[in-house]
Amino acid sequence: MSSYVPQGMSSADSLGIRRRKSNEMMMKVPIITATFWAVKILSTTVGETFADFLAVNVGLGPLPTTGMMLVLLAIALVIQFRTRRYTPWIYWLTVVLVSIVGTQITDFFTDTLGVSLYVSTLVFTILLAVVFIVWYLQERTLKITSIDTVKREAFYWAAILTAFALGTAAGDLATEALGLGFLWGTIIFGALIVACAVAAKLGMSTVTAFWIAYVLTRPLGASIGDLITQNKGYGGLGLGASLTSILFLVVIAALVIREQIIVRRHGVLTKDQASTRGQGQDLAWAFGASAALVIAATLVAGSSLAPQQASTSAAGGQHAAQGPLGDLSQFSTIVNDVTNKVKAGNLTGATTRVKDLETSWDSSEAGLKPMSPSDWGTMDKALDRELTALRASQPVQSDCLHASQDLQKVIAGLSA
Repeated sequence: MSSYVPQGMSSADSLGIRRRKSNEMMMKVPIITATFWAVKILSTTVGETFADFLAVNVGLGPLPTTGMMLVLLAIALVIQFRTRRYTPWIYWLTVVLVSIVGTQITDFFTDTLGVSLYVSTLVFTILLAVVFIVWYLQERTLKITSIDTVKREAFYWAAILTAFALGTAAGDLATEALGLGFLWGTIIFGALIVACAVAAKLGMSTVTAFWIAYVLTRPLGASIGDLITQNKGYGGLGLGASLTSILFLVVIAALVIREQIIVRRHGVLTKDQASTRGQGQDLAWAFGASAALVIAATLVAGSSLAPQQASTSAAGGQHAAQGPLGDLSQFSTIVNDVTNKVKAGNLTGATTRVKDLETSWDSSEAGLKPMSPSDWGTMDKALDRELTALRASQPVQSDCLHASQDLQKVIAGLSA
């Protein structure tokens, strides 16, 4: 059967176009649109806040949370690899899980093993470069519009996971070690992503611009998450991890459901179709969803629904002692309660009360740590010693009291 060949085009050219379109229809990842970047940034923020919610608010702890997320990620990857073409809900679920795991990998190296952020940033940069080099040597392309084989998809997800880990390390290095904070982090990383788009328009390789921007979305999303969740006293909106996660997940779900409906009705769009069909609607949906999220977050932050993490010394907070980490009276109050319970021999009550300290401290990390990373680390270690003493299989009163009094001294020293 003969095929129609447009006037002025050879049969070989026509066959090449048909093959390219056929390959694009077998794509396992989405075409880059405004919705792609919106969901990507939102997913990154959820990766930050939802992990905190499980580890801190729910009380699972870092290791159980990481283990659970690794299992879920493995299941999601199996489903993703078994699909025959791009399926929005599967793809974006995998991205959210990769975001969580990538974040926790970096946090494990930094918080548990004590690896410097400078070192981890360098290591993950090298690892990502290695992934790209091997990928290119094997496939001769790094374009995500060519993810149509199992091998290319494997390279793609390896790059995504490493990019999330690198973005976490680089973002933490900028906002914590260099003291930028989450507000300036949001502004600077957002500006850098815009700069990537401008550079691509001016002639920079679109592949290079894409992957640089992709790495930058991780610290941008984390900075946005911290800006929304952190206590108003630290310059945030004070929503907390749980409400922030819910709001972001609702918006992500709305955008992904729309993508799923489009794929069901029209199939997987090719790159050419995506650039000529519904581009204005896509931009409107991405912008509208982002604007709705900002409005909702602002309204909730100003209502009684937002968790109040303000200092317990509200009435006389202006007179509280200020040190390198600011006003620590909210933590001092809890530690004093714990110490009194330990002195009275009520170790069970002390263990219950110290959970409030752990939750409050972890929730305030993004606001406190940039002020003075070294002082934050000093108090964090003292707090860990108290948690270890109280949560021992058979806690010893003298050990618990020593750890609690030591933490009191650390807080007093930092408040001087």
